[in-house]
Amino acid sequence: MNISEILTKDFSADSFFEDKVREIARTVEDGFAINALSGGVDSSVVTILGHKALGNRLKSYFIENGLMRQGEPEWIVSLFNDMGIPVELIDARDDFFAALKGLTDPEEKREAITQTFYKKVFGKLVKDTGAKYLLQGTNYTDVEETIAGIKRQHNILEQLGIDTQEQYGYLVLEPLIQLRKPAIRELAKLLSLPEEIYNRPPFPGPALATRVIGEASPERILLVRKATLIVEEELQDSGAFQYLAILHQDKVTGIKNGQRNYGFQIEVRCWESKDAKTGSPTRLPYDTYDRLADRLTSEVPGVVSVTYNITKKPPSTIEAV
Repeated sequence: MNISEILTKDFSADSFFEDKVREIARTVEDGFAINALSGGVDSSVVTILGHKALGNRLKSYFIENGLMRQGEPEWIVSLFNDMGIPVELIDARDDFFAALKGLTDPEEKREAITQTFYKKVFGKLVKDTGAKYLLQGTNYTDVEETIAGIKRQHNILEQLGIDTQEQYGYLVLEPLIQLRKPAIRELAKLLSLPEEIYNRPPFPGPALATRVIGEASPERILLVRKATLIVEEELQDSGAFQYLAILHQDKVTGIKNGQRNYGFQIEVRCWESKDAKTGSPTRLPYDTYDRLADRLTSEVPGVVSVTYNITKKPPSTIEAV
């Protein structure tokens, strides 16, 4: 891997910010760029870097792919508009669910999301705006896991030998690619992003599609979205690095109202980690497990079983898919 990581001990948020603003401005020159904002700390920081460097020559978009958390698209667009950074919401739900239809293999799902994002959605936006560059929040861990063959992150392109200019018609700029999450959070604080952004748990680029084992259909995404809301409400004060809900593929036997109920299984994961390279399951109080089980089985239709992951990373990974 030809990318050199900037270690925490060598990182200065102030100088990094100044360097990257100059670098983006120098690269784009007097042209236009588009920006992929998802609401995570990585893409939020890149959005501000691009806005500082290019002003109104940066067009920021939130792609509503149907795979986001409840209320996420509207909240993020409103938040950045209030900060003076215009963001346009693009409804691409039909495109993504059409691409994911029938797919169960994790890598096939990731590839379908990649092609829909970069070729269909952003390809059209580039043509419509005349932009020659796409800014995105790829970080060092994304590249590391992809190159190692652990799992393909949907935003890794050039590092896999993909010529984005040839395939999609634009170049991809990745200002944060040398940083891991702790440094990006530090940068977010410097840029005065609200705490609900810089301290929020990591969320994968392919979004809830990585939290559905099997086909990521609209119906299954709706289930895991409801489960995600409950898990995040219950664990937001845990101090954990990341927490999530996973919908398993196979149904399991349960009992409701004294009758056999063949229903869904939700797996809860909660992690202690500093940089996502390694992780250990958080040792939660049993009262927390009880609340999670009660809420998930009573508030998410069809759920009859709740499990908790107790495996470290490695050999597990933080996300399931």
